[in-house]
Amino acid sequence: MKLPALDRRALYVLLFLAVALPLLFPIGLVGSVSKSTRQFHRLIESLQPGDVILISFDCEAASWAEIGPVARAVILHAMKRDLRIVGTSFLSEGTALGYRLLSELATEHGKSYGEDWAYLGFRPQYVAAMLGLGESIIREYPKDYLEQPAESLPIFAGVQSYRQIKLVISIADDSMPQYWVEYAGGRHGVPIAAGLSAVMLTTFTPYLDSHQLVGLVSGLKGAAEYEQLLGVTGAGTRGMDAQSSAHLAIIVLVVVGNAIYFRGRRKS
Repeated sequence: MKLPALDRRALYVLLFLAVALPLLFPIGLVGSVSKSTRQFHRLIESLQPGDVILISFDCEAASWAEIGPVARAVILHAMKRDLRIVGTSFLSEGTALGYRLLSELATEHGKSYGEDWAYLGFRPQYVAAMLGLGESIIREYPKDYLEQPAESLPIFAGVQSYRQIKLVISIADDSMPQYWVEYAGGRHGVPIAAGLSAVMLTTFTPYLDSHQLVGLVSGLKGAAEYEQLLGVTGAGTRGMDAQSSAHLAIIVLVVVGNAIYFRGRRKS
């Protein structure tokens, strides 16, 4: 019996469903949590409510689909721990992305601007800015992202420089965490952690092993692992479910296609 030809549009529909359904109804195909993700989670857990952390959005819009879930998971954890967050960016595209994410999560969790979080905005000369933050935050950023005098924000009362900041987190898709390690961590002793795109993992793993980075979360899988530790289902979990489901569908199609092909050859 000759098998009917399968319309290629049916394959597209199958792959669409394999991606769409896990996004709508996630099932949690995360797997085990990596050591580096657990280390980052423990780092945030070790901080005390009221501690100030600095998060720099050193990324571009093209990588936000991958790195945004990492940033969201980390900020969510920080807000659950009642940490105070100061945001900045050394890449122009990351400036609006960072402010929008912080503003959205702050609204969801009842955090007040100026007291629980603040956003300093973009600085193009990142080396000078990193060094300047070690001397005076207010002098380096006289105004915040909203054009308000930074010294008028209660969050900066008693916070002059890196000495009062417990942790710096660079959300990056390039080599920016290296500069944070050199100019902030190396010179001023502030702990540096990073949320990275997956392709940068091998570049910065040696920094983690040598303790120049105190924490590292990488890629969509790292975001999904972090969400698992937090007990939430977010974009990382949904993305990993969709990715795993799509890969499984492709493997099944390859196996079935080859089985049909070899069966046809034997008959001929």
